[in-house]
Amino acid sequence: MSDTPIPPSRDLDAGALRALAHPLRVKLFEALTTYGCATASGLGERLGESSGSTSYHLRQLERHGLVREVEERGTSRERWWERVPGGIGVSYYDYDDASGRTAAQMVGLEWERARSALLTDFLSDPDEIGRDWYAAATIDTLNITATLPELEALGRAIEQFEKQHIDPLRNRDDVPGARHAQVHFNAFPLPDRDSRTTAPTSSSGEHS
Repeated sequence: MSDTPIPPSRDLDAGALRALAHPLRVKLFEALTTYGCATASGLGERLGESSGSTSYHLRQLERHGLVREVEERGTSRERWWERVPGGIGVSYYDYDDASGRTAAQMVGLEWERARSALLTDFLSDPDEIGRDWYAAATIDTLNITATLPELEALGRAIEQFEKQHIDPLRNRDDVPGARHAQVHFNAFPLPDRDSRTTAPTSSSGEHS
């Protein structure tokens, strides 16, 4: 387990958001987040892309501080890349122009597709996961009715839970018996199709 403190989350400015708002770049960012550092060729094999393409898009992400080179692992022939530590936040209503909002929406949708794909893989091949790991997993959908202050309070409680129980499990390498895992928990208001009186509230996404 790394003793380096986890940096605070950053809200992406318009430039960084637009740099990320490309399907392959989101996939590269997700792969480095989920599986740790990798080379451009390794990422290309994982994602079915050429190493030239992944190298180009990694450099664009690097320009905006989203990924960085792992210099101590690199060689003259191949560079290793890692995701810059710390969560990132994307809030639809934080961007004043239409292109910024469109980029925020695209990034959020790509994140959700990536999460859904991993969950589908888990459910599709239980034998690959193994009985004990499969039994240890939890997949819950919790339906609630909440006021705006109650939903905000729930979000704050989840943040505290994350600091206490999730942060100690981040950035750990070479832990015997450990494997990569993801924790999904979404709390968001459903569209009220039958009401014209509900005021819109902020739509945001956080990626850690």
